[in-house]
Amino acid sequence: MHFRALLSVISISCLLAIPLLSHAAPRTCLVVGISDGDTLTARCGRSGAYERVKVRIAAIDAPEKSQPYGQRSKQALSSLCFQEKARITEIDTDRYGRTVADVDCNGEDVGSRMVADGWAWVYDYDRIATKRGGGLFKLQNSARARHLGLWTDAKPTPPWDWRKRQRAEQPHWGGAASGRGWGSFF
Repeated sequence: MHFRALLSVISISCLLAIPLLSHAAPRTCLVVGISDGDTLTARCGRSGAYERVKVRIAAIDAPEKSQPYGQRSKQALSSLCFQEKARITEIDTDRYGRTVADVDCNGEDVGSRMVADGWAWVYDYDRIATKRGGGLFKLQNSARARHLGLWTDAKPTPPWDWRKRQRAEQPHWGGAASGRGWGSFF
C-alpha cells in the first residue's frame, strides 16, 4: 500500500513540474534571418556546433509579408535584430515546430517594441499577454492613439483575419464531395 501512495506522490510531483520545465534558460544567439514581423531565425551554440532555431516572438502577431504593412513590419524587426545578438527565452513550440520565445535584442524586449511602434498586434494566445499584466495592450492602445505604424490605417486588418480570408479565397482541390475532384474533369 505504501508503494502505491509513493508512486502517486511521485506522479503528481512530476506532473506539477512540467510547466516549470517548459521555460528554458535564456540562450544568446545571433539573428541570421527575418521571415516577417514576428518570426526570425537565430544561430545558437558555438562554432562547429551551431543550431539554427526558427523563433516566433511570443504574444505578438505581425502582418503577413503580402499583407499591407507586412514588409514594413519585417523591416522594423530587421532593424532591431538582424545580425545582432539576441537573448531568446523559450516558452513553447508552436504547431509549425517554431520556438515561441521572448526575444531581447540590444537589451530591449522586441515584442514590446514592435507593438509600441505599431508594427504588430498583441496576440494573447494562451493568455500570455494578460498573465503578464496587460502591458502589451497598453502599448498597442498608445500606438493606435498616436497612429503609429499600421495604425496610420483607420481599420487595419489583423493578421489572423487576413489569413482566414486568404484561406477562404483559395481554391479547394478536394475530393468528389467538393465537386472539384478528378471525377469532375472526365
